[in-house]
Amino acid sequence: MGVITEQENVRPTGLGVRHAQVALLFFGMLFAYSMRVNMSVAIVDMTNSQNNNTHFDWQHSVQAIILSSFFWGYVVLQVPAGELATRFGGKVLFIISVSVNSLLSIVIPVAATYGGWQLVCICRVLQGLTQAFIYPGTHHLVSQWMPTEEKGLLATIIYAGGQIGIALQLIASGFIATSWGWQAIFYTNGGLGVIWTVIYIIYGADSPETSRLIKPEEVLYIQKSLGRVGQQKKYPTPWLKILTSLPFWAIIVAHCGQNWGFYTLMTEMPTYMAKVLNVNLKNNGILSSLPYLAMYLLSFVMGAMTDVIIRKNWLTVTNTRKLFNSIGLWGPAIALIGLSYAPEDNMTYAVVMLTLAVGINSGQFAGYLLVHIDLAPNFSANLMGITNFLANIISIISPLVCGFIVQDETEPHEWRKVFFVASGVYFFTNLFFILFGTSERQTWNEPKDDDVEMKAPEKSAMES
Repeated sequence: MGVITEQENVRPTGLGVRHAQVALLFFGMLFAYSMRVNMSVAIVDMTNSQNNNTHFDWQHSVQAIILSSFFWGYVVLQVPAGELATRFGGKVLFIISVSVNSLLSIVIPVAATYGGWQLVCICRVLQGLTQAFIYPGTHHLVSQWMPTEEKGLLATIIYAGGQIGIALQLIASGFIATSWGWQAIFYTNGGLGVIWTVIYIIYGADSPETSRLIKPEEVLYIQKSLGRVGQQKKYPTPWLKILTSLPFWAIIVAHCGQNWGFYTLMTEMPTYMAKVLNVNLKNNGILSSLPYLAMYLLSFVMGAMTDVIIRKNWLTVTNTRKLFNSIGLWGPAIALIGLSYAPEDNMTYAVVMLTLAVGINSGQFAGYLLVHIDLAPNFSANLMGITNFLANIISIISPLVCGFIVQDETEPHEWRKVFFVASGVYFFTNLFFILFGTSERQTWNEPKDDDVEMKAPEKSAMES
């Protein structure tokens, strides 16, 4: 890190290498989430005996175990992944994650045929282990590449890749399974992931300083915006100060609430569509994708609005993050209550409520998710590793709780309980974030005896 200069920082005209990195990470996130969610759709056809020569007699409780098994592995390496990203950069972690997930996706059909649901769970656990690198690695890359004035929109584009990945997976899976069998779902994901890996190895970079393609003026623009002109330094991770920081715990609580609601819907929506709304496999995928398409489109609007609000000093960074996090969590809480009272056989109403619940959730991309970087950009990967570790324990629990509550998958009243629980979790976790969260740069972001001058996000926003 270096001393910040006070002269105006001029943005280079046109698209730059930072935008190319955004595109690469967007597609990386898209393929990662496609492989994360493909089982939620494929399992509907894998357990369907009608017109399906290769099917499995797995009860709903077994299906719930398979769907949650991904997160058993996912939580294990979150904290180590954050430390690895801080030390070695995010590129290598992203490459490992997508490449290993792609190979395992290709293996899953064989594993299901010859090893049963137990071997499928092992493959999903291994996929979860390596996808643990995705968010800490991405957060580190965002902290290195994205200028403060552009961070809201560019970071949102990257993270929204996950939502479009879910949407496209849900749309395509029904057609792929109907035409070539459920096995083709996994083969398609694996093949695309391998292609992306090769491209990213060639063109990806850990930071502007290590890119072979970037121009000096773009490097300087990013460095000045992030306040790191000069040689970068690496600091030892202040674990005790991180774990005793109340603003950091506000992020943890918000992240846990987000994951409970989001993964309850992501893993169970295809089953709800099939069993309660009586939607066939092709239409199931299309209708299940609508909420994620809405989330993807709204994420651009919210990200752009965030940058405008901060740039024009309408709100502080802290209040901007809280505003959009409230939209992202309290909006779905209200929509889920509406969904709970959906009239029977009124599929249109139910789909609209589901679309609202997931679509408005895009506010969280400009909310707590960016506060990791606001609090401590030097350790944003570590912070994301910790919060993702704890939040994804919730991702394991929520499908299991749903499986416990819903004994009869065709009974709307049992699903109502699931939606009420998710709504309550959304409400109270965001309330905690509003009360105790902040975007002010923390003193433990750099050693006290260091002579580096750092600008807090609040101050930077006022000066930009």
